[in-house]
Amino acid sequence: MTDSPSRSRAARFAFFPLGDRALVIELGARVSETMAAQARRLADAVEAAGIPGVREAVSAFSSITVHYEPVRVKDAAAPDQTAVGAYELLQTRLQEVLEAAGEEEAVPGTLLEVPVCYGGEYGEDLGVLALTHELAPSKVVELHTRPVYYVGMLGFMPGFPYLAGLDARLVTPRRATPRSSVPRGSVAVGGEHTGIYPLDSPGGWHVIGRTPLSLFDLQRDPPSLLQAGDRVRFVAITPERYEQLLAGAA
Repeated sequence: MTDSPSRSRAARFAFFPLGDRALVIELGARVSETMAAQARRLADAVEAAGIPGVREAVSAFSSITVHYEPVRVKDAAAPDQTAVGAYELLQTRLQEVLEAAGEEEAVPGTLLEVPVCYGGEYGEDLGVLALTHELAPSKVVELHTRPVYYVGMLGFMPGFPYLAGLDARLVTPRRATPRSSVPRGSVAVGGEHTGIYPLDSPGGWHVIGRTPLSLFDLQRDPPSLLQAGDRVRFVAITPERYEQLLAGAA
């Protein structure tokens, strides 16, 4: 297995080993909504190709991580390729799939409106974040609900969306001391991203609100409500409306 990245013939993709059971395909250095949607499209193409040994293709902002089983990749090799390593075999096959997928523009993801109750017991960091940026809490809510965000990737835990598009005036470093428990549905700000906690979890982002929507449900297909490339618009709601929607979702 090689330790250095290798470029494709068309110099469109770069491949990197990630341990001995995964590899990363970099699509480019530019991070954008279009790139995230393209990464998702190509990850779908990799999974649809049915390459022996490939377990999963996971897209991120501008890359794809492919998890695979080396033994199965080797078992599927042609007789004249038995001396070739699993990583090299898979890289060649992935290159063929990516080239066949072409440069077709990715279709924009689904736009989901996410209701959020801001502040109070639902968003205990709203006041602190507002004070940090010398803004009124209502202005923070206005700035947070104004953009249409896009899901650059899912990570940290199942279904957690890293949403890009946060107003620069709300960019805030993570909390110095993470919380041991953040309630599911919490809407938070961490660095230049905003996100939603799908499950009760420890967390170090600044919680400014909470949504009654269920972001991750194993009984749903797919379990994650959002996928890479999807878009999100936050809509402010009252505590009363939050409780109504939560009761309706139960």
